[in-house]
Amino acid sequence: MKKLSIVLIVFIIASVTWFSFQSKARNDDPVIMAFGDSLTYGYGDKKGEGYVDGLERALNEPGSIDKFRIWNYGITGQETEGVLKQLGDARIESKLDKADYFILFIGTNDLINSNGGNVKNVNDEQINAEKAGYLKNVKTILDKLGRENKRAPILVLGLYNPVPDNGQLEKHIDEWDREIKDIVKSEQQATFIPTNDLFKNKNKKIYFSDTLHPNEKGYQLITERIVERYQFVR
Repeated sequence: MKKLSIVLIVFIIASVTWFSFQSKARNDDPVIMAFGDSLTYGYGDKKGEGYVDGLERALNEPGSIDKFRIWNYGITGQETEGVLKQLGDARIESKLDKADYFILFIGTNDLINSNGGNVKNVNDEQINAEKAGYLKNVKTILDKLGRENKRAPILVLGLYNPVPDNGQLEKHIDEWDREIKDIVKSEQQATFIPTNDLFKNKNKKIYFSDTLHPNEKGYQLITERIVERYQFVR
């Protein structure tokens, strides 16, 4: 009986130690918080994964104790105003200081909606009129993330042209990307990662699920670009 009690005590101690270790490992896992629209949500990927889940897989080596976790806050149809509302939501705001990295991929809907909700008949005047508000929101978002978390790098993904053969739209994508990049340069924690070149000279049927959203192969290109341009550290 006494021997059984000793065995039971040893088992309990071992179990508590193991649980504490596992809990610590989970608590110490690096966290990436991703904000954006349907492109961050993963719309167009049949499995619903998009570049976010692809990045999580790419960063986590088999057998590693510390696992990168990505909290995906992408919302289909969202503009920069929506991200600002998210960051002001106490449920999200209270978690910002827990992030080890941020990803921001936003602006496609701002641009498309400024053009009347489509990318067919490009209206230069309307797009230019909305650009200042969009850039102001991007700056506000980056400032907010930097204030709430002074140590987490912020990866800002540039926009891409979903209609590569539309030179008029390409001009606006290039201009918005250029000005996003200028804002990023002024932010100590931020890094700009371009995406527009990824889909140039490629068969759209192979990399897109519709006129706007990538499919699994298209999202994989974005995942690979992020890993190629930025070195994540556990």
